[in-house]
Amino acid sequence: EIHPPLDSASEADTGKININTADEQELLALPGIGEKKASQIVSYRTENGSFATVEDLMEVSGIGQKTFDALKELITTTK
Repeated sequence: EIHPPLDSASEADTGKININTADEQELLALPGIGEKKASQIVSYRTENGSFATVEDLMEVSGIGQKTFDALKELITTTK
């Protein structure tokens, strides 16, 4: 099975996942993010627009400081 190359949401240059452009499958690659939280992140983005900062991820239900601390080095909001 051949996997397609990662697209721009994966930020090849930094290796970080862009939480503004990643789909649920890409978000599932993050520690502590399961299907429910990935869906909530996408829903939050749809309802509220892009995340201005990575800290805004904590506005999503179920993502608190502990989860954020595990993710903050792995995510980005920049294009």
